[in-house]
Amino acid sequence: MTKLQNCLEDFQIYVGTYGKYNSGSIYGEWLQLSNYSSYDELLEVMRELHQDEGESEFMIQDYECSEFFIKQKLISECHLSADIYKIAEQINNSDYDFKVIEAYAECMSYYYKDVEDLLDSLSDSYYGEYSSDEDFAQEILEQDGSIPENLPSYIYIDWETTARHLMYDYMSSNGYYFKN
Repeated sequence: MTKLQNCLEDFQIYVGTYGKYNSGSIYGEWLQLSNYSSYDELLEVMRELHQDEGESEFMIQDYECSEFFIKQKLISECHLSADIYKIAEQINNSDYDFKVIEAYAECMSYYYKDVEDLLDSLSDSYYGEYSSDEDFAQEILEQDGSIPENLPSYIYIDWETTARHLMYDYMSSNGYYFKN
């Protein structure tokens, strides 16, 4: 399974039409975005689904997806951006798992409007996945030489306090760590 499929794996929309809705019907169907290779292919399936109407005005009546897509304003009630597959492809072509990208976007309060800028910034600040702030602090300080290799056994480091202070310069979400 490719990253593109992973990125859109849990992304599905319920597609009806305004015409049917205004006539009292919510008839539609759930469509899984990862089943289609492009927005045009998805659009064609939507047309086939509602071919009884001729020129349908599609209505996204419900959706299930990552908060990332919502915060990037790619999906909302009654709207699906035509850029969804282009953005999914950018994510696919990145060196990062989608969960890392989601975590970084959350840490940045979804500040970046352009996914390419988000990915560039992510590459400069990603430090990895750790099970706790203490594990992160210990690994970072050991790697950069702040903790001597021959530290005497009678010296103990309070990793909880050290991590708390170190985290002023870092941020984390779902176990992924980034430099501020």
